[in-house]
Amino acid sequence: MSEANNDWLYEITPKRKVIDLNLKEIWRYRDLLILFVKRDIVTVYKQTILGPLWYFIQPLFTSIIFTLVFNNIASIPTGNVPSFLFNLTGITAWNYFNQCLTGTSNTFTANAGIFGKVYFPRVIMPLKTVISNLFKFGIQLLILIIFYCYFLFNGADLSPNSNLILFPVYVLMMALLGLGAGMTISALTTKYRDLTVLVGFATTLLMYISAVPYPLSEVSEKMPDWAWLVKYNPLTQIIEGFRYMVLDTGTFTWSGFFYTLGVSVILFLIGLIIFNRTEKNFIDTV
Repeated sequence: MSEANNDWLYEITPKRKVIDLNLKEIWRYRDLLILFVKRDIVTVYKQTILGPLWYFIQPLFTSIIFTLVFNNIASIPTGNVPSFLFNLTGITAWNYFNQCLTGTSNTFTANAGIFGKVYFPRVIMPLKTVISNLFKFGIQLLILIIFYCYFLFNGADLSPNSNLILFPVYVLMMALLGLGAGMTISALTTKYRDLTVLVGFATTLLMYISAVPYPLSEVSEKMPDWAWLVKYNPLTQIIEGFRYMVLDTGTFTWSGFFYTLGVSVILFLIGLIIFNRTEKNFIDTV
């Protein structure tokens, strides 16, 4: 009997560790993960007229609207940085987090059919969303680089700084925050479907308290009593840090950086714990 048990690649047991990412099993199913990632990239805009051009259109039009409303009408200053480039930089960083959050927040409800028929590590589904969104993030980053070079050649006072080496860490923090919050919401929506409606509304509000369309210094100056709400939002630290390393403008502190990194890891671990517990019996409630 012991020899027969040794032939199994893995065992599905009712008891699991509190924090169990199960990297070995994910690696064993890496081909499935790659297949899901390819499917997301290829099929999302397969039957659309403009196709992948939507990756370009969304950040460009959002940046134009932000520039008209917040900088031209509301007269929010962006220093020596062109207001359009200021907004495009913040939106590029925000979009990756937002896509990771919204893409993983309905994991259980959207995949109930396949989860109920085939076994594979359930965490692969939110992981493939985060990885496939890197492709979209890369395209939008290319747009940012193109406009960065355009304004630079036209005499704008722009220069990245040494913090640019932290770029992979900022991407990781955005992924962990989106993945952690998304897995938590996904687990909760198996019982409370109202949260699916709330996510879209909440992410819009979250963008406005994450210093995306304005610099952190402005809210500290004009609304000092409420500045803490924006300042201690980990997404604000990411947006400001992203602008600081790319445009050399904004607010950056090492304490804020490590605070955001710590919050990102903790939120991811909390989301993973809730996700793992929910996957045992979610099929009875979905």
